[in-house]
Amino acid sequence: MIASATLPMDDDGPANRFAVTPAVEALVLGVAIAIGVASYFVITGTDAPQRLLAPPLVALLLVANLVPGIALLMLLGRRVAMRRAARSPVGGGGRLHVRLVALFSLVAAVPMLLVTIFASLLFQYGVQFWYSDQARGMLENATGLAQSSYGRQLNRWQEATVTMASDMSAYFRERSLESPDFSGWFYQQVYYRSLSEAALFKVSPQQGIQTLAIVNPYEIDFTRRVTPKAIAELRSGKSAVLAVTGDRIQTITMLPGSDELFLYAGRVEDTKLLSEQTTRANEVLKSYRSLLARSRSLQLRFNAALLLISLLIVGIAVWIALAVADRLVRPVGELVDAARRVAAGDLTARVPDPRSRDEVGTLANAFNQMTGRLEEQNTELVTANGQLESRRALIEAVMAGVSAGVVATGRERTITIANDSATTLLGTDAGGLVGRRLVDIAPELDAMLDGGDREAIVEVGQGGDVRTLAVRIARPATGPILTFDDITQQLLDQRRAAWSDVARRIAHEIKNPLTPIQLAAERLQRRYGAKAEMQDGTFSRLTDTIIRQVGDLRRMVDEFSSFARMPKPVFREESLVDAARQALFLHEVAHPTIGFQLVNDDPGMTLICDRRQIGQALTNIVKNAVEAIETRGEPGGSVTMTLSQDPGRSVTIAVADTGVGLPVDRDRIMEPYVTTRARGTGLGLAIVKKIIEEHCGTIGFTDRPGGGTLVTMIFDAKALAALDQGGYDQGGLDAKGPLPEGAGDGQLATMTRNRT
Repeated sequence: MIASATLPMDDDGPANRFAVTPAVEALVLGVAIAIGVASYFVITGTDAPQRLLAPPLVALLLVANLVPGIALLMLLGRRVAMRRAARSPVGGGGRLHVRLVALFSLVAAVPMLLVTIFASLLFQYGVQFWYSDQARGMLENATGLAQSSYGRQLNRWQEATVTMASDMSAYFRERSLESPDFSGWFYQQVYYRSLSEAALFKVSPQQGIQTLAIVNPYEIDFTRRVTPKAIAELRSGKSAVLAVTGDRIQTITMLPGSDELFLYAGRVEDTKLLSEQTTRANEVLKSYRSLLARSRSLQLRFNAALLLISLLIVGIAVWIALAVADRLVRPVGELVDAARRVAAGDLTARVPDPRSRDEVGTLANAFNQMTGRLEEQNTELVTANGQLESRRALIEAVMAGVSAGVVATGRERTITIANDSATTLLGTDAGGLVGRRLVDIAPELDAMLDGGDREAIVEVGQGGDVRTLAVRIARPATGPILTFDDITQQLLDQRRAAWSDVARRIAHEIKNPLTPIQLAAERLQRRYGAKAEMQDGTFSRLTDTIIRQVGDLRRMVDEFSSFARMPKPVFREESLVDAARQALFLHEVAHPTIGFQLVNDDPGMTLICDRRQIGQALTNIVKNAVEAIETRGEPGGSVTMTLSQDPGRSVTIAVADTGVGLPVDRDRIMEPYVTTRARGTGLGLAIVKKIIEEHCGTIGFTDRPGGGTLVTMIFDAKALAALDQGGYDQGGLDAKGPLPEGAGDGQLATMTRNRT
């Protein structure tokens, strides 16, 4: 059954008024089948199957089968049209296809139906006479006349030959064959009877065929016609044996009264024409009778041919309608498809060049010109954007490569561009920096923009992480651009260099008078001490004070000298575990209430270093940790030193304490002469930092989780390996000597972590 599909039109549109439902399609198919079956019974139900049916009846059957057939073709064309429309980018449910199929089908079907009826009736009424009894009688009579004429002519020649044989028999009764006038008489017989040749011959078993007399101008071998069969027939009583060849009539007869004498007579005659005419007449009659027997079949075949041709023409009309609809819809569909591609961003979309120069072709050309112009503009935009992108990439590469921080702000001072250095210096990640307001990130820089300064030194940061930045401001139309460098380390180095020079000068200027002052005080005490002691003891107290203060000044001068003129380190492979244990042991003995712990990955861990300087640095770090615990004012406390390494890459020393923690200005704790203690010189951590840096390392201070401080020192093992001056001292601590017997048995606990 043909599937149905209703055109998607409005509720009150023609698609619903004339909707093709499945019931309609099934009804058309059922009617076509029913009419076909009824036609079969009408044709086969007559009593005389060889007689022609009535022309009106046949025409009626033809129309009855043609109408539903045309309807089925239209429905099929509608189905194909809707399938094609479904694949078309235009959409619309195939309305144009269906309308054209219906129009072309009706235009072809109506005249074709009328022409078919007229042709059927005209043909049937035209051939009805030729299948009548009159036509058959005429053909049979004509054939009989032709056959009788041919037979009479043959009989006439046969009778002439028999008559000549009778005359010769009568002649031989009066005369003999040897008569002198026989030849003339025989020739006259041949001439008067209009024969072409003649022969008198004798047939005997002993001698065969003997020619007795002959007239043979054409030199015909008549003996080929004298066959034993022919002789036997003549002797059995047959009057003559007649043979018709292509150009003559040949007759053989036996002379009456003799069974050995025979007469041959031949006449040149166009017997072929007579024979062909007779044969043709017989064949025509035979064909007519055969045609008469198939008259109804021919009638039905003709009308069936009319039916098929009509359906074929309607089918061609449907196909032409589909082709025309495709031709009309194709350029519109191509235009719609190209428009959709352009909407999707494909500006290379073009409508194929139309061959026609009608309105559709003009529209297609205009569309192609529009898309071509859009493509050119897009190419220019892409090129410009590519140049801008290249420039932006170059700027980003330059910004990423410079150490200075760069920040560009826009409306409401929102950060639009920030390089990695700016992210690092301002203490946030790139995702959190871009898009945020400058006042929320660095209010000091925002305040500088309000002041209108172009250059300034600004301290940025919170708590202990404070950086000193040298800021420069450019003010283009797009918004201020800030460029800033971190000069914190630079200022620290400058202060350190200045303090180093000051320390050197102070040590030189102060150290010289200290010795005479101390010697003078001691001499005064020895000479006048006994006498003065007898009075009130004031003299001794004063001299002791002078000597003690001179000692303090001497120690301070020694620290100045140590900071100003630190000796160049001698790098050798040393046992880091021994150095760490020595630094902890010295304070374990002095502070028994504090717990000391050493944690290391490898008991045999070594470090390429200057043993004395590394020991000094570790001792100062542990000393600061102990002082921080004592400052807290609570009993107990602990100091933990952890050693770890990444073989071939780095060595890490971490010292954690449970003291008071880092001060607020933690970024300055390693500057010279910066201290939080009343009697401190502020040179300890400065010396430690200098030692660590000379050992290709870094030092950092962070808050310990749970309270206290965590000091982390990281050494570059690869860089230290290049400084190795050879030798491995296994003799213990050179500077301080070996550990005493039982060292570490108190509160110092050494833990070894074995890596798996």
